[in-house]
Amino acid sequence: MSSFRIFDIAGAGMSAQSVRLNTVASNLANADSVSGSAAGVYRARHPVFQATQAPASDPSGAGVEVRGIIESQATPEKRYDPASPLADSNGYVYAPNVNTVEEMVDMISASRAYQNNVEVMNTARGMMLATLKLGQG
Repeated sequence: MSSFRIFDIAGAGMSAQSVRLNTVASNLANADSVSGSAAGVYRARHPVFQATQAPASDPSGAGVEVRGIIESQATPEKRYDPASPLADSNGYVYAPNVNTVEEMVDMISASRAYQNNVEVMNTARGMMLATLKLGQG
């Protein structure tokens, strides 16, 4: 396996965490939106990751990939707000099933995972440069 594969693997991790950060941002941006029906309300989204295994003969496919983004099936919050222009005939509006505390924790986790992959790339780069300098002395 080539030493340069570490950059591909860390890059795949960074790409996956970037998707995770974008879905968290979307969830937080829509956390306070309301709708006049349970069917039309925003639903929290979460990426699904899968580790990719490569055959020993060709390790170029190892890493992580985003298999898809799923919507939460939790029921939206029903609020009584007859003054809202979006209220249904009974005076209810529906709020998304986004838990802002969970989303903030997920954002911190994704950010740290992204930073760890950056550090892996920087460490590998430093080790390769140090290896090249061995022959100069």
